[in-house]
Amino acid sequence: MKKHMAAQVQANLTTEQWPAQVDASWQEYMVVRYAPLIKYIASRLALRLPSHISLDDLISSGILGLIDAIQKFDPGKNISFKTYAEFRIKGAILDELRSLDWIPRSVRKKSHQIEKAYAELERHLGRPAEAEEVSEALGLDLEEFYQLLDETKSVSLVDLEGVWKSLRSGPELSDSDLPEILLDENQRDPFLALHFSELQDLLVRAIETLPDKEKLLISLYYYEELTMKEVGQIMGYTESRISQLHTQAMLRLRGRLREHVRLEAR
Repeated sequence: MKKHMAAQVQANLTTEQWPAQVDASWQEYMVVRYAPLIKYIASRLALRLPSHISLDDLISSGILGLIDAIQKFDPGKNISFKTYAEFRIKGAILDELRSLDWIPRSVRKKSHQIEKAYAELERHLGRPAEAEEVSEALGLDLEEFYQLLDETKSVSLVDLEGVWKSLRSGPELSDSDLPEILLDENQRDPFLALHFSELQDLLVRAIETLPDKEKLLISLYYYEELTMKEVGQIMGYTESRISQLHTQAMLRLRGRLREHVRLEAR
């Protein structure tokens, strides 16, 4: 398997290498060192966004996230800086996207309709719903349904923070909690560890219910960190079809998570 861009950043700094006090020269050095990581994360997110969202703007937000990581990193927590920085960079970019409120209300509504159709059909059928079944439930032909998936693909961002906050039985994830969930499980605060374990279990169970094609896509895209084009080459689909499958998988997962919250609220 080829090495992706994130892996090309130099090896993680050891605790001994981190300065006792972060000054401007250290911050500048770290920004230069981790610039490829920022571009890598921003570029992957940009692939799932409309063309009018500037990659340069995403990178700028990512730089702010990296600077925040540099300033707040605590080597005494025994967390890998690269892992911590990735979390901060992605979080800063997603926060910026949320603040722009760039997704039209009509697109959000369509996304919710598809998600609801998947959830209701699968609750009734007791199995993953086929695209043909969902399109019929929505009163669309298959071509119209796939076009709708293309329109709503940018709404289907499922990130750890959003999932965590959807779990009403757990604590809301605050900024200061992020280092805790990145720690080795034996070093986490027991209360947070319990709810983070619940989150992991919930996601694993939800992913396991996906159709085989979507499970493979999730593995290749999120765990192997391949591009949509590379995933398509492996699975024998066009990049456009892989994007549609990804949107279907994300909408299914969001539906599963909402169902979990609904049942927990009873």
